[in-house]
Amino acid sequence: MTCLNKFKKIKDSLPLGVSLLAVSKGHTHESVRNLASYGQLDFGESRLQEALPKKNDLNDLDQLRWHFVGKLQKNKVRGVIKDFDFIHSVDSVSLLERISRISNEENKVPKIFLQIKLREDPSKGGFLKEDLLNSWAKIIALENIDLIGLMTIPPIDLSSKQRKDLFFECKNMVNHLGLKDCSMGMSNDWEEAIECGATWIRLGSLLFGKR
Repeated sequence: MTCLNKFKKIKDSLPLGVSLLAVSKGHTHESVRNLASYGQLDFGESRLQEALPKKNDLNDLDQLRWHFVGKLQKNKVRGVIKDFDFIHSVDSVSLLERISRISNEENKVPKIFLQIKLREDPSKGGFLKEDLLNSWAKIIALENIDLIGLMTIPPIDLSSKQRKDLFFECKNMVNHLGLKDCSMGMSNDWEEAIECGATWIRLGSLLFGKR
């Protein structure tokens, strides 16, 4: 099956209220343009230095919405705020405070997902559940950010049942905090994530092929 046919099949299968983020990191601007010609508007990048020339090559497509999905270094915050509509990977209060301050300076209001770490995994960052709850009053008092949801990535060695338990836990946290969106599920587990309440799924290789 071609990547285009996969895209159409996945897009047609998504329930109402679930949005597809095409993770274009490592892929060319031509690949993005091709997918955009079939109606895909949301694209995800993880490195500012890779994304900026790609965006420049696509600046005639001003309807595209750009999502930052990588680990956000503090020295890259201003650039990401300037060039991205969504940030999926905010993993600390100090980073969120920096985003709030710089967003005010840049007169921007980025849409923010807080990354939450629900299982031990040395390869992933994110808020621990208790830390997020304890910091919630401070977080919601920050200005110039649009806090829309949580994002999570399960450890790679979980079983299907364990992944679903984690996804349900993330969705329950979203509901408990009164947020709207839940960004979870990638090319290997997106269907499970949708079953558990994802509102955004992040697909890369499944849409674009191997990098």
